Amino acid sequence: MKKSKIPDSNSETGEKPEKTGMYRNLPVVVLAGRPNVGKSTLFNRLLRKRRAITDPTPGVTRDPVEADCFIEGKPLRLIDTGGYKLTNSKNSAQASIDKLVVEKTLDTIKRCDLVILLLEAGEITSEDEELISLLRPYRKKLIVVVNKTEGGRRQADAWNILTFGFDNVLMISAEHGDNIGELQQEIIKKLDFSKVEEISTTDKQKEICIALLGKPNTGKSTLSNRLIGVNTSIVTNIPGTTRDTIEGRFSWKSHDFVIMDTAGIRRKTKVTENIEYYSVNRAIKTINKVDIIVLMIDAAEGLSDQDKKIAALAHDKGRGIILALNKWDTMPQQKNIFKNAEDKIHFQFGQMEYAPIIPVSAKNGTGVDKILNTAVKMHKQLNTKISTSQFNQALEKWMQEYPPPSGPQTRFKIKYAVQKSANPVHFILFVSRIQAASDSYISYLKNKIRKDLDLSLIPILVELKSSSKKDKE
Repeated sequence: MKKSKIPDSNSETGEKPEKTGMYRNLPVVVLAGRPNVGKSTLFNRLLRKRRAITDPTPGVTRDPVEADCFIEGKPLRLIDTGGYKLTNSKNSAQASIDKLVVEKTLDTIKRCDLVILLLEAGEITSEDEELISLLRPYRKKLIVVVNKTEGGRRQADAWNILTFGFDNVLMISAEHGDNIGELQQEIIKKLDFSKVEEISTTDKQKEICIALLGKPNTGKSTLSNRLIGVNTSIVTNIPGTTRDTIEGRFSWKSHDFVIMDTAGIRRKTKVTENIEYYSVNRAIKTINKVDIIVLMIDAAEGLSDQDKKIAALAHDKGRGIILALNKWDTMPQQKNIFKNAEDKIHFQFGQMEYAPIIPVSAKNGTGVDKILNTAVKMHKQLNTKISTSQFNQALEKWMQEYPPPSGPQTRFKIKYAVQKSANPVHFILFVSRIQAASDSYISYLKNKIRKDLDLSLIPILVELKSSSKKDKE
């Protein structure tokens, strides 16, 4: 049996990469099963990267986690669902989450093109039996797979699953890679790819990618569901309900958006479980993948130290930042209440004065259009490219209006400048005596760039490089 290690997305696999690209109208394949049968491990195996969080703790996956991938050279959308779980406790917080996970899983199964029912070699549980019964109407789009049969382990017991009326079962090991190729071939046989269309690179670049970040229970999943128009993310009042990063797409006024709903980010001292640690890590890493961060802030609580750290990370990466004061509908309707909240945030976080602050109610939908309209303007600014001649002419004007310091210890000259990149907007200034360039003068230049070059909504990255051989040495 051929075995292969699941490659980490940050490691070199040594394999020739498959085709890449973006597609629409992809066939959808769903992984279903009770908790801890290895759905997320198989999900990562088929993707060839670690996308879903895996942990021995039952019920790690809650929201359906989606990703596009290639199997046998064919593009499809793969969905890892939460485990189908029967719970004995009727009134506990966990029981209410379990119920929502099951509802979400069954809804996802109804809408997909193919279901992979994952069972574990050995005893069939009551949860397995109930899920098998619920899947009988979808028999034509079902592949039954028995996991954890590495090296032929418990395969004799696994064949007993045929007594449930299945024509065939596949024996695999998601962890070790046994018979994954056979499963992939079976997947491709059962799917129709005739409606798949490739999205051009130009269309892909026009997509506006937004991540919803913030503390637990600030309304990220509620806003994500409202934007997508489908209840993709499970919403409860229980902090930490969202664990994986949930991705969705939608269009608004001829603009295409990608939205990423992330796990709530708490202080490290409050993170006690491995699962939450991985969730928070994934949430923070989305900053590297998106254009704009919508930082969800509880309007009643205001800006917290944790919010400041998230915003600072986004600022340092040059991402657009929108501060969304959510649950604004619960605030007292007093004169100047928003102005006071805005002034307080600017006082607490002076360097973020360029970031728009928007009062919203994710629950009621007020302010959501304003977030999207702001995101469109912000995305345009993030992708602005200034010619070298235009930028140097503007730079000369700014230096005439406010010359650099001329004292013996503070004197430096800016010889010329170039734009290194767009999105993030990054400029390089070639200067003499880098050590003499003050933060205050660089801040002055950043403010002039925003004001005079119509980049008022975004952070500006400025890098200094020496223009003289002596300084370089």
